[in-house]
Amino acid sequence: MTTTLNKQTANLGVAWEGIYGYAQAVKVKDTIYISGQLSHDAAGNLVAPAALGADGKPRDFDAMAAQMRQTYVNAVALLKQFGATLDNVVEETLFVLDVDAAFKVAGEVRKEAYASAQPAIASNLIGVSRLAFPEQLIEITFRAVLPD
Repeated sequence: MTTTLNKQTANLGVAWEGIYGYAQAVKVKDTIYISGQLSHDAAGNLVAPAALGADGKPRDFDAMAAQMRQTYVNAVALLKQFGATLDNVVEETLFVLDVDAAFKVAGEVRKEAYASAQPAIASNLIGVSRLAFPEQLIEITFRAVLPD
């Protein structure tokens, strides 16, 4: 007996959804899984791209907070497609090129995004060697749960 899993998907209309072939978010039952979000605008242009050095890597991490803020904006847009908000988020994972730079701004940006001095969110901060775009400093995945 084969059972089909009922999935609903959401996208933001950026080119790499089709190029890479994935959904920005998938809802199964009461849970929304949001793919790694980055700081792009509606046209797919990176907001606050990091300046690159001669080696093709970011020269500094000054744009971390601005990229993080736009990443939350994009997550909000996806959640809204399912009738959810950041209040429904139960877990997030931040993938960053520089843990110290992220840690320095993450508290302020997260508290601002979740409108809480101590958001009720399980959060992971993971340092990585590379992200999808050279000018990208951060990518965040989210898991949200809708009420019964």
